[in-house]
Amino acid sequence: MQRPFPPPAPQPQPPLYQKAVGLLGRTVGLSLKNGQGISGVLCQVQANELFVLQYLYQAQFATFHYPLQDIQDIHAFPPCRQGPTY
Repeated sequence: MQRPFPPPAPQPQPPLYQKAVGLLGRTVGLSLKNGQGISGVLCQVQANELFVLQYLYQAQFATFHYPLQDIQDIHAFPPCRQGPTY
């Protein structure tokens, strides 16, 4: 009787993938390698893509997906500052 082959070992994910998983559900800014900046809520990380809910106009939002290979970095939005602003 032949033994089945063991399942392939999971591939280690790049650090940017791990960073994105830690930011799920948060408002983030993406720096794309082409120089663009994107902001929105990070909804999902799947198949080396980030799914970001972005505001379009009026009361319309849409989810866009960005390949991990096109992303330079990802940053969580900082908290709002309290007190007067000048």
